[in-house]
Amino acid sequence: MEISGIISAMVIGTVIGLLGRLVLPGRQRIGILWTVGVGIVAAFVGTALATALGVADTKGVDWIEWTIQIALAAAGVAALERFKANR
Repeated sequence: MEISGIISAMVIGTVIGLLGRLVLPGRQRIGILWTVGVGIVAAFVGTALATALGVADTKGVDWIEWTIQIALAAAGVAALERFKANR
């Protein structure tokens, strides 16, 4: 992966993390860096999952891939919040 690909993945991961956080109701008590980290991981895992399902490369906007990534980010933010609350 080239440096431009890594940078774009980080930017997209940031957006994915913020969207995943917006999907969840209420206030999440985790920092923005945790949200960005979860978003980056969700972007990479979501892309791999979409590729495995055969929906990663479609004509136009990849809505299914974005939906998978946002759902993973929301689940990650919720799990991290519960983990930090129980600590």
